[in-house]
Amino acid sequence: MRKVYAYAFLTDFILLYPVYSLLFAETGLSAAQISTLFILWSSVSFLLEIPSGLLADLFSRRRLLVLAPLVTGLGYGLWTFAPSYPAFAAGFVLWGAGGALASGAQEALVYEELARLGAGGSYPRVFGRARALGTTAAMVSSLVAVPVMAAGGFLALGIASVVVPLFTAAVAWSLPEHRGEGGEDEDEDEEPGLRAVFRDGLAQVRAAPVVRRLLLGVVLMSGFSAMDEYLPLLAAEASGSALALVPLLVLLPSMGDAAGGWFAGRGGSRLSVALALAALLLAAGAVVRHPLGFVPIGVAFGLAQWATVVTEARLQDRLSDRSRATVTSLSGFGMEVVAVMVFAAYGLGSLWSPSWLLFALAALPQLLLALALRGRRG
Repeated sequence: MRKVYAYAFLTDFILLYPVYSLLFAETGLSAAQISTLFILWSSVSFLLEIPSGLLADLFSRRRLLVLAPLVTGLGYGLWTFAPSYPAFAAGFVLWGAGGALASGAQEALVYEELARLGAGGSYPRVFGRARALGTTAAMVSSLVAVPVMAAGGFLALGIASVVVPLFTAAVAWSLPEHRGEGGEDEDEDEEPGLRAVFRDGLAQVRAAPVVRRLLLGVVLMSGFSAMDEYLPLLAAEASGSALALVPLLVLLPSMGDAAGGWFAGRGGSRLSVALALAALLLAAGAVVRHPLGFVPIGVAFGLAQWATVVTEARLQDRLSDRSRATVTSLSGFGMEVVAVMVFAAYGLGSLWSPSWLLFALAALPQLLLALALRGRRG
């Protein structure tokens, strides 16, 4: 699984990640224009999520994983060599498309290859660690971006961000894929069509209450990850005049994410307890309104990441190979919808409430979800 880990790390080792908002601002974009870019990005992601899952079930999942970083890399190239609002918008369209191509395909490929080796039970550990390495790559890229930007500015960061996806695509090409070799798809008289795969995916969701419950759980848990876009605002409130602490405070939830992914293969029977504890720690850390509050917030994000990977693994255990990526993409679609709802709710709530209160309120749905999951093992 080293190639899977390398793919996950390189996917998020993009030096433009920590500063692309600054690049937009330096080019002359207003805060409102930058917000429209984020909305465009999310819209493209959830519009393409399900179609990309269907493609992954109909064609080679490995080839989609090769194509995904090449598409996003093209977008980074537009940002680097033609910085302007139209280029930034096109870049986000390409980024959203690349992310959708990999979503569903990656999970399905990893699960099926592990199952072929008789190691399907290790999926939470493998994919959790892949998630952790992705988070780690984003943190490392923030550190590496500092000297690179000092030496060559946005141009150097952009060139590096175009080159890295080429290596990512090369790693994806080397991934194993054995679909149809002794699997359930061999029983089919002919290759399934687009409608057949989509109907099969929907049938799996409709026919099995446990699949619906796990799918909904994955979607709702994504509310945690959507809130991380606002962590710098919460950190600014918590640090007061010491704004230099903000990057360090924001690093704590990222470290929690990485730890949660790394330990995802352990203790799966405590899902509801972990999610409830995550919600309580998030609320407590926000209410403290002090830099130390980011310690429980970091733990909360780690527990939420752990719970999400465990739930995703239970969902994969109950899907058929024929439409595995399609159903996985349904969860990705739901996650994007939840993200847009979180962004809208936070934006509206910020007109009347400070960040600490909004974060505390955001913990309530996760606590309710934990109570709903109590006593129900997928």
